[in-house]
Amino acid sequence: MDITIHSTYLPHTDPAASLAFYRDTLGFEVRQEVEYGGMHWITVGSPDQPGTSIVLHPPAADPGITEDERRVIAEMMAKGTFAGLNLATKDLDDTFARLQAGDAEVVQEPTDQPYGVRDCAFRDPAGNLLRIQEVR
Repeated sequence: MDITIHSTYLPHTDPAASLAFYRDTLGFEVRQEVEYGGMHWITVGSPDQPGTSIVLHPPAADPGITEDERRVIAEMMAKGTFAGLNLATKDLDDTFARLQAGDAEVVQEPTDQPYGVRDCAFRDPAGNLLRIQEVR
């Protein structure tokens, strides 16, 4: 089989803040922006991975969820427990310093984990947890 990862979805609550974070702070390129029905989708990705994207989507876009479910999603997003993403870099200390200087919300400084990974963690403007591990 020839199956690859094309895109993944992360919710966002503020298109301008999300765009600034993913484009300006992380350095991702903006591949597409779509507005429909007062909602905003932003597709971003690493310039070095043109075939893999992150679609930042409004959590209210799914017509199959109830208002109670929307409330729970909003609460979980605010706590950083709804969605997350693992990223990788060759130089974790440099990446951490640049993100910290860009006012990203630090959750965990670079740490050698007992399971063999060295990583750090941030939250994006919507509260999504982003872990960045060093590729050795």
